[in-house]
Amino acid sequence: MSSSYGDRCILVVDDEPELSRIVKVTLERLKGWTVLTSESVQAGLEQAKGQHPDVILLDLNLNGKGLALLQTLKTDPITRSIPVILFTATDLSDDRLELCPFNLAGVIFKPFNVLHLADEIIKQLGW
Repeated sequence: MSSSYGDRCILVVDDEPELSRIVKVTLERLKGWTVLTSESVQAGLEQAKGQHPDVILLDLNLNGKGLALLQTLKTDPITRSIPVILFTATDLSDDRLELCPFNLAGVIFKPFNVLHLADEIIKQLGW
């Protein structure tokens, strides 16, 4: 595996366009990564299948459907090998959240420091 991060492709699936834009601009400028953004479950799924990004940053609260998208991504043969890092402001200790079977790559809690985001992604994925 290359130690250069310049050819990484990140998919951000979040229903807050301003947050997605900030993440995109920051990661592209700081690391030279390609950053795709989606604001809906359907668009996110299509981009994940079509582009096969290196990692998906997924808003758990995505219009109330983040968990459903996570389940779809992790059960679809085309996308199940893509690491997923959750973007969330949700308390993950809530017993109703059945996250264990999804083999998450990590969690980044909102609000987060966008300048440290790339390093956090690298750390959580072991790049």
